[in-house]
Amino acid sequence: MEIVGRHLFAAVLTAIAFVMLTPAVQAAPVALGDKTCLECHKAEHAVWSETKHFKSFRTVHKNKKAKAIVKSIGGKSMKKEAACALCHYTSISKKAGKKAKPKAGPSCESCHGASSDWIKIHNDYGGPNAKMADETPAHKVERIAKATAAGMIWSSNHYGIVENCMSCHGLNNDALDGKTLAAMLDADHPLNPDFELVRYSQGSIRHRYYAPDATKNAEMTPAQLSELFVEGQAAKLVSATDALTKSDNAKYQAAQKLRLEKAKAALSAVKSVPEVAALLSAPTRENALKLIEAIKGKDLSAEVGSMIPAKADFK
Repeated sequence: MEIVGRHLFAAVLTAIAFVMLTPAVQAAPVALGDKTCLECHKAEHAVWSETKHFKSFRTVHKNKKAKAIVKSIGGKSMKKEAACALCHYTSISKKAGKKAKPKAGPSCESCHGASSDWIKIHNDYGGPNAKMADETPAHKVERIAKATAAGMIWSSNHYGIVENCMSCHGLNNDALDGKTLAAMLDADHPLNPDFELVRYSQGSIRHRYYAPDATKNAEMTPAQLSELFVEGQAAKLVSATDALTKSDNAKYQAAQKLRLEKAKAALSAVKSVPEVAALLSAPTRENALKLIEAIKGKDLSAEVGSMIPAKADFK
């Protein structure tokens, strides 16, 4: 996905604020599937097709432990259980109101949002025959704002992306109730308190094909990694804080408290940004977003560099 240039940022925010005043779409958006993205994002799709997210679709439901977990919540098949589909599958529906069916593992829309409401906006560069190269800066600002308002999570919105990561890797999906969580964990469903954004996003799933060389899967600089690391820890802190209210299951509580402690320890190292203290004091999404805004473009590697995983440890 393309990145919003720093020089466009203020204009984009203004446009988004205006667009958000329009009435909300009533029908819930639906995922249309990875082929919707394939035409324009072949390189990104090729990366995804080599990941565990892609390959798990054919294997995860065959695992003995997976079968035991499904049975623990009263189900017979992962692909037919809504609780499993939340994270393990991309459930596709070609039309709002039609039953969605699992057609792939976690894919494009798992991170960037179900595309039925935003895909046409995203693909409109200024008219039926307009190409990306023809788009004016003003239209780009408007297009980004409208697609965002329609539910698209752009790759530049790291916090929005990592919220989706945490909903699954932190086992904190809004649609997952406490009773189901408890049953899953008692059946040995994994919950990894050590999930960290840099390690899990900059290895096998990295797909950063941006101008000026869109043929290269660009690696982040140390400064960019430090910013991403702090963004991930902020999201982890908010996610764990919220998760503690979802279930009193002992395993769940212990894992979430550990996530919370790890995020607090990492963020406490950032002394140069006042918004960190505010977030630590009140771990809310609003305060996290204020922190994200405050660190844009900052090099925090002197403060958090020692905690960032080595490239050899990227997943």
